[in-house]
Amino acid sequence: MTIGSEISQALVVCISAIFTQNILLAYFLGICPFLAVSREIKAAFGLGLAVIFVLTATTLLNWLAYHYVLVPLHLEFFRFILFIIIIAAFVQFTEMVIERYSPFLYQSLGVFLPLITVNCAILGASLFMVIRDYTFIVTIGYGLGSGIGWFLAIIAMAGIRQKLAHERIPRGLQGPGIALIIAGLMALAFTGFSGVLQGR
Repeated sequence: MTIGSEISQALVVCISAIFTQNILLAYFLGICPFLAVSREIKAAFGLGLAVIFVLTATTLLNWLAYHYVLVPLHLEFFRFILFIIIIAAFVQFTEMVIERYSPFLYQSLGVFLPLITVNCAILGASLFMVIRDYTFIVTIGYGLGSGIGWFLAIIAMAGIRQKLAHERIPRGLQGPGIALIIAGLMALAFTGFSGVLQGR
């Protein structure tokens, strides 16, 4: 496969990961921080950017670790442990950087920033990358697209929930109830893109 064809495939995979195969709305990975942090746009924006950065970087690091460490040593069955260690270390690094350069964002995210470590969307993207046998360039597109898709979903949810904060909602639907209904409707809306672009 030539570089040009790999780049075009990476672009298709990236757009597909944003819309038709959104890691949050198609696979419902990372739903816990999505529901918890999507009450305010500012916090959702910060967490979304952190997820884009962490997801893209850890997917690439895990691809390198898998293909250049585990596969040559025939230790592919250790991928879960190695992926989690890489993700945890990188999230710790990201947390220290945010605490140093944006204390307000660090306070806003609170306990949810360390929870990126156990955000199943991060690990899920790395496992999908292995299962689908993506090349390094395609993995870049997939990691970036997955992060952007998660970011768009949490920003949209935060905007809707801020609007709904001033509306009268039946008591039984307040809180997580209405949030899950909105997430389901958003998933249907994003699935509608599948007729426009169908990724691998």
